[in-house]
Amino acid sequence: MGIAFTTNIKLKLVFFVFIVCCGSGWSQGNARFRVVLDPGHGGEDPGAHYNGIKEKDVVLSVAQKVGKLLDKEDVQVIYTRKTDVFIELDQRCNIANKANANLFVSIHCNAEAKNVASGAETWVMGQAKNASHLEVAKRENSVISYESDKAKYQGFDPSKPETFIGLMLQHEQSAFQSIDLARMIQDGFTNDLKRKNRGVKQGPFWVLHRTAMPSILIELGFISYKPEGEYLDSEAGQDELAASIAKAIVAYRQEYFVAGDTEYTEPAPKEKNVTPIAEKPVKEKPAATKKGETYKVQIAASGKDLALEPSNFKGLRNITKEKGKTIIKYYYGDTSDKEQADRLLAEAKAKGYAEAFIVIFKNGRKIQ
Repeated sequence: MGIAFTTNIKLKLVFFVFIVCCGSGWSQGNARFRVVLDPGHGGEDPGAHYNGIKEKDVVLSVAQKVGKLLDKEDVQVIYTRKTDVFIELDQRCNIANKANANLFVSIHCNAEAKNVASGAETWVMGQAKNASHLEVAKRENSVISYESDKAKYQGFDPSKPETFIGLMLQHEQSAFQSIDLARMIQDGFTNDLKRKNRGVKQGPFWVLHRTAMPSILIELGFISYKPEGEYLDSEAGQDELAASIAKAIVAYRQEYFVAGDTEYTEPAPKEKNVTPIAEKPVKEKPAATKKGETYKVQIAASGKDLALEPSNFKGLRNITKEKGKTIIKYYYGDTSDKEQADRLLAEAKAKGYAEAFIVIFKNGRKIQ
C-alpha cells in the first residue's frame, strides 16, 4: 500500500514537472514573433511558367531563404509548404490562424501575355480598383481549380462589391499594419535592389481574405519577361530578394511587436518629430471634439527622412511626420472635423497617394 502510494506521488510529480516544462515552452513560443511564409502554388499547380522556369520553384526557394534569415533574427518561422506539394488555399490560411501568427506573407511571381511587363509589387486585401488588379487576383485565386471541394469557396466573388462589406470590417484592424509592411517591402525592392517599383496595391485574394492577422502577397517580378525571369531563377537574385524581404519583416517587428504579447499593439507613445509646413503663419487649430479626437491623413510610410517641403509631397502643404524605430510616417492635415478629414483624404488621393487613409488620434496618441 505504501509502495503504491509513493509510486502514485512520484507519477504525479513527474506529470507536474512535464506540464510546467511544456507550459514554459509554450509561453516562450508565444513570446516570439511568428511569421507564416506561404510559397504560392506547388505540386500539380505550377503557377506561372515561362522559358522552363516555374513559379512554384522560384517562390519556394525564396521563401526558404527568407526563413533562414529570419531564424537568425529569433523569428519563429512557419511554412505552409516546405516541399513541392499542393496545399489548398483555405489550408494555407488555417495554418496561419492556428499558429496565431503575427504576420502572413504569401510569395508569388507575376506574369502577363505580352511578356514585356517587369517590376515588383506587393498586395494587401481589398477590392480591385481596375480590371488589371482583378486579373492578378483571379490568376492567383485560380488555384481553386485544382481542388476537389470547391463548395467551401461559395460566396467569395472578387467581381462583386458586396463581397467586401463584411470582409473589410473584419480586416480593418490589421489593414494599416498590412499597408505599412507592404510599403517597407516595396521600399527595399526599390531603394536597395533598384527594382522597378509597381507599388502597393489592393486586390481580392482569397489567401488574404481568410487570415486573421496582417497579411500581404508579394509578386517578386514577372516570370514571363525573360530577363526578369532569369533574375528570379538565379541564386543571386533569390538571395537579394530574400534578404530584402527579411529586412522589412525585422523592421516591422521592431515597429509593432512587443515581446510577450500575443496580439499586435501600437508602439508605445514616443516623442514625435512633428514640423508643420506653412508659408504663412500657422493658424490655431480648431478645438478638438468632446472626445478629444483629431484626424490626420497618412500618405506615406518610409525609411527615408524627407524634408517637409511641398516639392517632396507632390505639392501638398501642412505635412507632419512621426518617427518610429525604423520607419517614418507622413501625415497630411490635422483637423477635428471628420468632413474636413474626408476632404483632405480626397485631396491626397487626387495628388496620387492612392493608398492614403485617415488616422484618428486621441489626446495626441494614435487610436486607429
